[in-house]
Amino acid sequence: MATIELRQVEKKFGQLHAVKPMDLTIHSGEFVVLLGPSGCGKTTTLRMISGLEAVTGGHIYLDGRDVTWLHPSERDIAFVFQFFALYPHMTVLDNIRFPLQAQRVPRDEAEKRVSEIVKMLQIEHLLHLRPGSLSGGDRQRVALARALVRRPAAFLMDEPLGALDADLRESMRAEIKRLHIANNATTVYVTHDQLEAMALGDRIVVMSAAEIQQVGNPAEVYYKPANLFVARFIGSPGMNLISGRYADGVVYLPGDNRYTVPESWRAPLAQALKDGEVIIGFRPESARITEDGALAARVYASDMHGAFNMIHLALGEESNIVNVRVDRWITYALDTPVRFDIDPEGVRFFDPRSEKALRRGGAQ
Repeated sequence: MATIELRQVEKKFGQLHAVKPMDLTIHSGEFVVLLGPSGCGKTTTLRMISGLEAVTGGHIYLDGRDVTWLHPSERDIAFVFQFFALYPHMTVLDNIRFPLQAQRVPRDEAEKRVSEIVKMLQIEHLLHLRPGSLSGGDRQRVALARALVRRPAAFLMDEPLGALDADLRESMRAEIKRLHIANNATTVYVTHDQLEAMALGDRIVVMSAAEIQQVGNPAEVYYKPANLFVARFIGSPGMNLISGRYADGVVYLPGDNRYTVPESWRAPLAQALKDGEVIIGFRPESARITEDGALAARVYASDMHGAFNMIHLALGEESNIVNVRVDRWITYALDTPVRFDIDPEGVRFFDPRSEKALRRGGAQ
């Protein structure tokens, strides 16, 4: 497998940046997910790695070799598209075998590779059918088989599960992860689905507005978002974010609430905040409703999620809503006054001006 390096790679259409200059290293055998909303530049980045899109500036390296201006066929990279891109007039067997024929792989070696891949993906019974007679899940398995049979240096996948229904997406997620582990394959995977990204990625590259917002493993981007965009985008629902004012170890919040800041955060907040304005953030599971909780609110709404309930609480005005996750048997009537606490290990603070997360060391 291969290491992929992007050094100051950018893409412009006229004066518009589709991808602003970025540096990114994808290590050999790593599964990296490019995650972000539509138009953020993630697919353009993938296409530049593949050679399907020319860069405007910067360099792309594959195992130390500069491939920036090489044709896609010279990069030893396999691309799996969202809409399968199978040849409709060929059988499944011919579709899978075609890349090996194009590479002029000896017949015996080609048959051996095809046999191994179809057994791995359990599609032996589909070999003599044509793509038009297959289900969406089976077509995606064939597309994966056609990419895997090449044994390329790296795999690029552009929302390969986007055209499938929810049940098939879940089963295919597990299939892709299993194949990645079995093949130790360097994989770059594009999606706008954060659940997909969290389930699959060794690391997640969160993108917005044509640039990287944060790179980290799933736990890092979930619990330690680098800025407000990541905090809002990751999670369903996203991180609770409440504006307040910090002074003398206390954050004054809507609804006449006061949050006593953990000792380890006091010096960093005093140093970083110039005017005291701050945004406090925490995940729904980091809050707990208790009779003697430090913060007061009222129940605005509640949702049943099967394994748990999500209680929406209003702090003062209804524009200040926070979400708290509770056990599935716990329910509250609307407008019920409640109190809650925040786990000190789960709280995060953001500078409302820069929108960057504050760190315990004081640096943003």
